[in-house]
Amino acid sequence: MRVGINGTDKLLAPDLRVIATDIEQAEADGFTAYWLAQTTLLDAISGLAIAASGSNTITVGTAVVPTWTRHPQVAAAAALTAQAATGGRFVLGLGLLHKPVVENYLHMTWERPIRHMLDYLDVLQPLLTDGAADHTGEVWSYTGSSVRPTSDPPKVMLAALGEQMLKIAGRRTDGTILWCVGPKTIERQIAPIINGAAGDAGRPDPAIVCSLPVWVTDNPEAARHFLAQILAMYATLPSYRAMLDIEGVHGIDGIALVGSEQEVADGLAAVAESGATDFAAVVMGGNPDELGRTRHTLQTFMTGV
Repeated sequence: MRVGINGTDKLLAPDLRVIATDIEQAEADGFTAYWLAQTTLLDAISGLAIAASGSNTITVGTAVVPTWTRHPQVAAAAALTAQAATGGRFVLGLGLLHKPVVENYLHMTWERPIRHMLDYLDVLQPLLTDGAADHTGEVWSYTGSSVRPTSDPPKVMLAALGEQMLKIAGRRTDGTILWCVGPKTIERQIAPIINGAAGDAGRPDPAIVCSLPVWVTDNPEAARHFLAQILAMYATLPSYRAMLDIEGVHGIDGIALVGSEQEVADGLAAVAESGATDFAAVVMGGNPDELGRTRHTLQTFMTGV
């Protein structure tokens, strides 16, 4: 299982210089990927394109950007630009958002999410691969062609949790990027459905990226209590609630990898055994020593040393 960094915690005070330094350090430490979410007014796609300029080999990707706020033609242009800027190291991770966010913040109507994603891909993917699309859909449409900044299309992944979205991800994309999902859910639901859909479509096994908080500490109860407080919202969203119910926990603190070096390493091994191909760690710590121990544990797991 490849191990990367989820740098979304850096968006608490978004600073491109800080993110760039974090990407460069992740590459130097041997991590395979660096992921960033679209949660603030820092644009994740262009932000990664800029911040990754000082790195050379590490994959950078969005985990994830919402489809509702960006026409697929605009997303294609942004993704191709990031792919060109990073020399072919960019992954476009897409997500549908959640009904409360779409309705209460964007003041848009949440409807036909599966058709929404199918139409989105019908416009986006031809533009990425060929520079042209001709699709008239129920939600998204586009007819046109143009030159691209690179002929090397970026990978596309979906935030897929439910059966229908997992099948779309398996049949049509390079994989899924997960949140609020632990090893039980990956083994019982995520991996069988997405891998089966990919196999039926004659595609290679897709990537399954599991992302969770990781925290090496001598005081795990306090750490989990803190995580329960700051991440409480996720347990209230229906799609995440369903995943947490499979795990048998109330909140994401129940599946976060928290404890001693050995306990965290065992948790990483369980994720790998469940069928995840990649892990994106949100590195946590209550002080510099814990942050250092957490990062070292992740590196040790990668190298097997």
